[in-house]
Amino acid sequence: MSHQHPQGHPQSFETLAIHAGQEADPLTGAVVPPIYQVSTYKQDGVGGLRGGYEYSRSANPTRTALEENLAALEGGRRGLAFASGLAAEDCLLRTLLSPGDHVVIPNDAYGGTFRLFAKVVERWGVEWSVADSSDPAAVRAALRPRTKVIWVETPSNPLLGITDIAAVADVARTAGARLVVDNTFASPYLQQPLALGADVVVHSTTKYMGGHSDVVGGALVVSDSGLGDELAFHQNAMGAVAGPFDAWLVMRGIKTLAVRMDRHSANATRIAEMLAAHPKVTQVYYPGLPEHAGHETAAKQMRAFGGMVSFRVAGGEQAAVEVCDRARLFTLGESLGGVESLIEHPGRMTHASAAGSALEVPADLVRLSVGIEAVDDLLTDLSQALG
Repeated sequence: MSHQHPQGHPQSFETLAIHAGQEADPLTGAVVPPIYQVSTYKQDGVGGLRGGYEYSRSANPTRTALEENLAALEGGRRGLAFASGLAAEDCLLRTLLSPGDHVVIPNDAYGGTFRLFAKVVERWGVEWSVADSSDPAAVRAALRPRTKVIWVETPSNPLLGITDIAAVADVARTAGARLVVDNTFASPYLQQPLALGADVVVHSTTKYMGGHSDVVGGALVVSDSGLGDELAFHQNAMGAVAGPFDAWLVMRGIKTLAVRMDRHSANATRIAEMLAAHPKVTQVYYPGLPEHAGHETAAKQMRAFGGMVSFRVAGGEQAAVEVCDRARLFTLGESLGGVESLIEHPGRMTHASAAGSALEVPADLVRLSVGIEAVDDLLTDLSQALG
């Protein structure tokens, strides 16, 4: 999918975010795509579909606008919007895999993704094993003859690990496997995995794409048209599609994605630097810090370092929980990527499903989703929460 200026030059990200798939409504001239809150469509004779629409599970004009926008932002040929990030992942896995196939998953990942592999897909006869995806050699060593997918999160959730997408793409290509990159933490503004060799990009659009903690959604973007057609078939056959109002909310959020990510990243950098110097913090995980193991790779493949920061607290699990409880401006809550700052204890909250596994997170870990408030106010709140 190519988006050009009238003069033929490619449009910049910020312009695409506002205009791709967002043409004015031909009927009224409405600048924003309408919410087509409709289930079915009048046909022009039997089998004569007006604009290709027959039933809103199969296609809906509001969802189409979002899907075109998603494809443009990730530099892909096809975007597909789902009811949640996990719905998108489920559709992807059932499209790419058959019983007996194998997947390499990362040793740090969203707990819901791990649960999907360990509790759902495994029952379907798909095998998985864990590798440190920040080490391409470790990923290569985990391959099996029936490895069909290599799954990566970068930055990862919640330890902010960084994977060299281009290096792991080479491993996948050599193995005849597909590389899937969950780009939720970075957003397409900060990182475009397809351009680095990934086959599929996954998003929870609930997070930075929506950006306002008011919608749940998911997305897949691919550069291969044939794979896009396969995914669209399964999207329709399985049915976990984004509703029109949810699609409209995600589009509304995307329009300000670039400016929000700039502020998220700037605020998170200041907070990570403060935490790194704090006597009650034993370790800070933020790829923007020069001492982060993945800093150079992140600087190479990302525009900035994002709004997620995790840190470990001296005094163990109870001390970490107390920091979460004492925070005031940082809201204690799950999820991430909204304009408001959130704080949580991954071991007891978002990553409880990974307890006892290779993806278990440290008990003294606190995760921050740094919002776009005034950073001095955020620093003051964290200082009092740390005590």
